[in-house]
Amino acid sequence: MEDTAGSNPQSLGFTEKLKSWLSWSWTYVCFIWFGMVLIMIYVLWTMFHLMFSPQIFEWWYFRKYGTSFIEQVSVSHLRPLLGGVESSSTTGLFTSVNGEAEPRPSVSECKVWRNPLNLFRGAEYNRYTWVTGKEPLTYYDMNLSAQDHQTFFTGDTPQLRPEDAVMQKAWRERNPQARIRAAYQAIEMNHECAAAYVLLAEEEATTITEAERLFKKALSIGKNILEYTVHELLLHSGKDINLLVYIKRRLAMCARKLGRIKEAVKMMRDLMKEFPLLGMLNIHENLLEALLELQAYADVQAVLAKYDDISLPKSATICYTSALLKARAVSDKFSPEAASRRGLSTAEMNAVEAIHRAVEFNPHVPKYLLEMKSLILPPEHILKRGDSEAVAYAFFHLQHWKRAEGALNLLHCTWEGTFRIIPYPLEKGHLFYPYPGCTETADRELLPSFHEVSVYPKKELPFFILFTAGLCSFTAMLAMLTHQFPELMGVFAKAFFSTLFAPLGFFADKMESFMPSSFWHQLTRI
Repeated sequence: MEDTAGSNPQSLGFTEKLKSWLSWSWTYVCFIWFGMVLIMIYVLWTMFHLMFSPQIFEWWYFRKYGTSFIEQVSVSHLRPLLGGVESSSTTGLFTSVNGEAEPRPSVSECKVWRNPLNLFRGAEYNRYTWVTGKEPLTYYDMNLSAQDHQTFFTGDTPQLRPEDAVMQKAWRERNPQARIRAAYQAIEMNHECAAAYVLLAEEEATTITEAERLFKKALSIGKNILEYTVHELLLHSGKDINLLVYIKRRLAMCARKLGRIKEAVKMMRDLMKEFPLLGMLNIHENLLEALLELQAYADVQAVLAKYDDISLPKSATICYTSALLKARAVSDKFSPEAASRRGLSTAEMNAVEAIHRAVEFNPHVPKYLLEMKSLILPPEHILKRGDSEAVAYAFFHLQHWKRAEGALNLLHCTWEGTFRIIPYPLEKGHLFYPYPGCTETADRELLPSFHEVSVYPKKELPFFILFTAGLCSFTAMLAMLTHQFPELMGVFAKAFFSTLFAPLGFFADKMESFMPSSFWHQLTRI
């Protein structure tokens, strides 16, 4: 009992000495922390000053002249230098930093395009709405589709027939049921109104099989068009030609969705051969996806050799399919550790360069392919190099990347290296023209509100800055609470420190049984 009583004062003395030493060191830690805070404030102030000064000037210029200074300079001075002159015949070329000729950026960098693989509203989009209660299509996207249908099916008709006038009104209807009723009204006026059956196949049919039946009905109505030769078709009404091409393409997509892939490939090839001037419809992208499903990689390479030309506009499908073929040749044996030791082989270097090229064209795609970001149903229109194009590509091609063993691993290891090649994406590119900064606005109109739009280039603050900002905020909150409630915070501090140092006293008691009392006596005198 006496030994125990005698050891307790030494234990308590050690604890008090330890508390005193911590209090003494805490003063110096506070001084160091205060200095770091001052340095961080100076760095952040310099950063924010450089960041916000151009924005303040831009805001002032917009308020005074009613237009953006950056946009004015781009349109007046930069666009002529880049060759952004409207032309009705061909697309010009410009030389990128690597000396290769690339297509010039168009006058409207944020022009939207019809999604070549757009889904069926009744059989796919509406079923998603029934299950989730969410609208996968925006009004802006559907309005663009309505404009497409009006110009595509009735645009060049000199005099509208009664059923055509009803269908033109039907495309403009915002309510789906109103569109369907108008289609039935057109059929009552003329039982051979193919456009009405097209609308019913798109929006009323709840399955792909039913949609295919209605498309075949529309095609049988236009069977007289099929009897024309190519020369006669060019002399025929453009409305009927467009309608025929649309029906045959959607029938090919129905066959693809129903598993008749070889039949779909044949229909797409025939369509491209029969109407070579309709390349703007990008039917080759449908063909590439179907050939990848057949794993006919030689045929995919043949199609790429024709459409991945330096003078033709690119797309995510073209760039990433080319990267997939080159990655597939080396990905099954690729190892980052082995590559770092021996270096990349020629085939591996070609695959990495193809991935860098694809990522530079559309940097949003890898996060969807690597499933770092969740997919949604693709919109009916896409913006090239934007998030909408990335969603549309990944939605249909993710399975093809998964099928190639190791391809996603190679993509995961190499895709971020693209950003080290590009000094500053908004100033200049490496293989393509500079990435347009207007894609975010257009993508937000094309993609539904529940989807988090991917933004590039996006400046992310380093972890140290975020940690420092959070710690400063926490310190400021503690100071404010201490000023407002000093007694309460004092009680809280005492309880906190007693809880913190309780294990230290217990540890000292345990260590005392193993150490001689002289050792603890000398330690407490330090």
